[in-house]
Amino acid sequence: MSDDNSTLLSATHGPVRVLTLNRPAALNSFNAEVYETLPRLLDDAAADAAVRAVIITGAGRGFCAGQDLNDPAMLGSGDVGAGIERFIRPLAVRVRTMPIPVIAAVNGVAAGAGANFALCCDFVIAARSANFVQAFIRIGLIPDCGGTWLLPRLVGRARALGLAMTGDKLPAEEAERIGLIWRCVDDAVLMDEALVLANKLAALPSRALAETRRALDSALPLEFVDAVTNEANTQRELARAADSAEGVAAFLSKRAPVFKDR
Repeated sequence: MSDDNSTLLSATHGPVRVLTLNRPAALNSFNAEVYETLPRLLDDAAADAAVRAVIITGAGRGFCAGQDLNDPAMLGSGDVGAGIERFIRPLAVRVRTMPIPVIAAVNGVAAGAGANFALCCDFVIAARSANFVQAFIRIGLIPDCGGTWLLPRLVGRARALGLAMTGDKLPAEEAERIGLIWRCVDDAVLMDEALVLANKLAALPSRALAETRRALDSALPLEFVDAVTNEANTQRELARAADSAEGVAAFLSKRAPVFKDR
């Protein structure tokens, strides 16, 4: 595990890597150090063949309150857009292109870029006391960290506009009900539930999981026939991989498969 004084903690539980945002006094808000360290830790997990799922959570009473407005690195040049290009875009893209599943275990407030960073993950499991806030409008900005792409796709245009233009808190239970997140669970079992899901995903074929994400995302702007063609091309490649052969062999032999591809 990383040093307890680090802004990010890393621990490995079998095939699962747990990354913890560790700035609890600032509700784990993003600063330059977090932006530089978190993608590196995600790269480390992606490069480690023994790691087959990642959980990201926050220390203390919050998941992530978004951008630390006291951090001069984001605003020092006077160009917020340059800060987004330098810090936020690489982090969001890294999460969305991981070769293994990423789970956000949201243990408290997830606001601004912190909320949308969670939504960039493949699964969001939230504690019942957690809430999601598109806080950007309160300082005269628009959703970033992929929020303009994610929100309408997850909950539709009407709800996306409502969340983004009011900046109101959305409780975790309501977030689950409208399809913004995967599950809402009792606070006491948040990490247990996240680990159960992570271990379940870790036992599945990693490459097929990553391709499922890519195929679903890429199909959104496509015509139906083009989406089916993309399915055929992806299936052709996956069917040649060892995991597909293992899955078929295990099914025919009535045994549990052992997947190894990454």
